[in-house]
Amino acid sequence: MAQEILWLQAYGTRVGFRPGGGCLTGLVVTDQGHDCAPYHRANWVGPVPVAAPPHHHWLQGDFFCAPFGDAAADAAPLHGWPANGLWQVETFGAGQLRAVMPRAVMGARLVKELTVRDGLPFVHQRHVFSGGQGRIAAANHAMIALAHGGRITMSPKAVFRTMGHAPEPDPARGRSALRYPATAGDARSFPGANGGLVDLTRYPIGPAHEDFVVALEPVGGHLGWTAVVRPSERDCYLSLRRADAAPATMLWFSNGGRDYPPWSGGHLGCLGVEEGFHGPILGADDPDRRDLVLEPHGTVEMRHVTGAICWPSGQPVRSVVAEGATLLVLGEGGAERRVGFDPDFLGLGGANAGA
Repeated sequence: MAQEILWLQAYGTRVGFRPGGGCLTGLVVTDQGHDCAPYHRANWVGPVPVAAPPHHHWLQGDFFCAPFGDAAADAAPLHGWPANGLWQVETFGAGQLRAVMPRAVMGARLVKELTVRDGLPFVHQRHVFSGGQGRIAAANHAMIALAHGGRITMSPKAVFRTMGHAPEPDPARGRSALRYPATAGDARSFPGANGGLVDLTRYPIGPAHEDFVVALEPVGGHLGWTAVVRPSERDCYLSLRRADAAPATMLWFSNGGRDYPPWSGGHLGCLGVEEGFHGPILGADDPDRRDLVLEPHGTVEMRHVTGAICWPSGQPVRSVVAEGATLLVLGEGGAERRVGFDPDFLGLGGANAGA
């Protein structure tokens, strides 16, 4: 699989694109004289001596999954061909890249567009499906490095839920900190594996654990956001999308909870912020199921904005609000940042949006 990395660069923002798996890597945002580099990279990156999906060999940064999770319906490895195949780059330059996935995704042609812009601390991602058929899970799969811990906050959610079984139900292979299945209305009070309540907003949520939670947005076209503050690194990772166009935030807590290769208890300090449609992950009878519906004779797309800002206070983020061409980020203790933002990319227009 091709290892060449293509670098997109604009004033203040630099990110690499790896055609193998369509992976974003090495994101650095220079903000207020501080380099913010939030992406995680697995400790084993390179050939692994076990049977594993291709994306496990280069697990890092951010990549696009379709179908997200189990992709057997598309005869594909875990997270689908977009996360495991070799993308063909069609155009590259001036802070922009366009690539196509040669393998069809549920019969659809998939195109990826990436853009960085001077003065905006973000990478703009657009994925366009043409044709195809079916209802699928689809999501971006960003991984944030939290070796020194972090604080996680999100736009208001309707519900938080875990799957019918733990990621590693066999205690000989791994363990979890949360109960499966379980439901909560407050991220700070989620049922724990051994009783009691777990605060999902504080990383890590337990010792040596592997966990996965789906958080669902209320209905509406507001700005959906996830903010991950890294106090030791003095920065804040931001993930932004229009909530009705990517209604689920899936949090993957990977912190030494798998005991077999290539994990071997050494995959530490990783938080997946995976935003999109969760599909059947919570069960075929899930009343809250949200799917991306492919159009056999048309197109559907997903847009996502991801980046980072300097955040020296270390305060958890209280709100993120789009005010025209400005994004206002407010901390729980009064910290405040205003940064450039393009509301039109997410279809938010010039109106105020946020929570």
